[in-house]
Amino acid sequence: MWHTFCRTLLAGTLAAALVHGPAHASQAIPVEELARLPALQSVSMSPDGKHLVALIPSPRNPDETALALWNTDALSSGPKVVTPSGDHMKFIAAAALKAGKILAVARQEWTGELGGCGEGKVTGATRTFMTKAYLTDDDQKTFDEAFASNTRKLGISQQTQTCLELSGTASLVNMLPLDPDKVIIRQLNELSLTSSYFLYNLKTKDTELLFRGGARATPALFDSRTGKVLAKTEVVPVDGDYEQRVQLLNGKSGQFEPQAPLTTRLSDRHTVDIAGIDDATGKYYVLTDQFSDKVQARLYDPTQHKYDPEPVVADKDYSIGALLFSTRRSNFNQVVGFVVDGPYRQTIYVDPTLKAIQDGIKNAFPGQQVAISDYTDDFSTVLFSTGSASTPTAYHLLHDRKVVSLGSTRPWLAKGLTGDERWVSYTARDGLEIPAILDLPAGWKKGDAPAPAVVMPHGGPWARDYLGWDVSGWVPLLTSRGYAVLRPQYRGSEGLGRRLWLAGDKQWGLKMSDDNDDGAAWLIAQGIADKDRIAIFGYSYGGFAAIAADVRSPSPFKCAIAGAPVANLGRLGTSWSDNRLQRILQGQTVKGMDPMQNTAKAHLPIMLFGGDRDVRVPPFHPRDFYKAVKDIVPAQYHVIADMPHSMPWYPRQQRETLELIANYLDKDCGLARH
Repeated sequence: MWHTFCRTLLAGTLAAALVHGPAHASQAIPVEELARLPALQSVSMSPDGKHLVALIPSPRNPDETALALWNTDALSSGPKVVTPSGDHMKFIAAAALKAGKILAVARQEWTGELGGCGEGKVTGATRTFMTKAYLTDDDQKTFDEAFASNTRKLGISQQTQTCLELSGTASLVNMLPLDPDKVIIRQLNELSLTSSYFLYNLKTKDTELLFRGGARATPALFDSRTGKVLAKTEVVPVDGDYEQRVQLLNGKSGQFEPQAPLTTRLSDRHTVDIAGIDDATGKYYVLTDQFSDKVQARLYDPTQHKYDPEPVVADKDYSIGALLFSTRRSNFNQVVGFVVDGPYRQTIYVDPTLKAIQDGIKNAFPGQQVAISDYTDDFSTVLFSTGSASTPTAYHLLHDRKVVSLGSTRPWLAKGLTGDERWVSYTARDGLEIPAILDLPAGWKKGDAPAPAVVMPHGGPWARDYLGWDVSGWVPLLTSRGYAVLRPQYRGSEGLGRRLWLAGDKQWGLKMSDDNDDGAAWLIAQGIADKDRIAIFGYSYGGFAAIAADVRSPSPFKCAIAGAPVANLGRLGTSWSDNRLQRILQGQTVKGMDPMQNTAKAHLPIMLFGGDRDVRVPPFHPRDFYKAVKDIVPAQYHVIADMPHSMPWYPRQQRETLELIANYLDKDCGLARH
């Protein structure tokens, strides 16, 4: 019955009251339109399909958020309940749970000594944010700290207590779809600072211990029916290295048994993720790259201690990012789809009903990426989103076989202001194939005069970019102003194959930066970029790449912009992650050319900026580089008040940084046409 359905757009949408008219006719998207809070974000639906929960701009202050709840049977009436952010804690995320509960995440600015706390422990940072999760009922009358321990905090120093409050002590792990009241939570032990896992009753707040974590042991898979731990991992030191050992529960003996084929050396950095269990055979689904450069989904037999000879799901070009399991009672825990981690995270459904729904949505929204996020047990109500590089994410409800438009994140933006987006690749100077995302200037077509261009390496570096709307606003800011943007997935990028990832080891500022330079050369060879008008701009690790470009010669770039940049590899050390083993093992790969040791070679005009509440890349990185090069090259350094390292940022911070970027490229670097 779902193979076809009607598309009905309602005049009254959730965001209608927040929209202030059509977008501008001018080609350049105004900074204000990119910096405004989304009209709708963090949208989710309760499992029974009766309520939607989301964040909207506050009716008190459009630069702040509010938590809103709608009845799905009365959407045109607007939100039933709206709770503006408080004077201190500001909502940054929300989720509809079961048992009439809502999980809301909020944060507030915090200033104080951070010695011993998270990433601030060795940087001397004193300004950051405190983030906490809260539980509230659908009426939103009271907000209690979510999953907080009800035990007395004995023997905890004030400094340790402050650290726990800053980092958060509990989080949601598994929704247990078949249980009406219980979920699985992770709770930090405030004496040992290790994590334990509990069944938590949302109504009574009662807890039942499932797994007591140690320094190296963590659960790898829970039974989504009962919460029982089915798999666990243990990290053990071996011969100067570490092994990750996976143990699976023997249902007959009740004991965990080690599985040698699932054991890997952490220094090899193989993926071995236990994704689920097949009820019919007792075999486990494992996401792994032990057999291929890309991650595959394979079945593993715990009694025979071996993988099946062929993968369950594999893609020759991209990794399998996830398996999707049914939450419906009729076919609970059966695989209904999988995710191909390609140019975008493409969900492919094998369940006939879900596939028909997805196909129908795609027909109704041609040329857009479609993501189904929530659905009721009988499929009578389905929440999904759409979007593309030129169309900000929008949310929709398939309700009683009709599509109801809930609203866009940015309904005020006009169409056609950004250029075409493509997934491309080019060959680096040593022969390695480098994937990349190319965003063309608005209105530009092959054969037009070469355009000004910006090479934009992503942060991380153990991350990657995807096709689609750029939530930072940087890409639409530039393409609507006539710039081409190339985002290289340089060596060291994660998720695009183990070979590409490992090729970045110890290549900071060396071959990793060669990939950015080679991307600029490719733009010129393709006739896309003017060789005399190319800049490099990056944030976080991308900021490091921009600084590295400034001290590398020869360079294809006319200027550099470095946001929240690492500048001093010597001071980065192993302080960049809260995960101790990741710091030790991955930290050994953070080597290469240190820009702070090469400042005398600076030759590009550069603008640096960073937030004064950035704990991950503290202000001394951009500040020290600026001081070292300001008498050698034209240089600027801007401190962004109250800005943390990662999004979400305040609208005022978005306005300031977007204006800095646009003005610098146009006026100081001189890239824009006049």
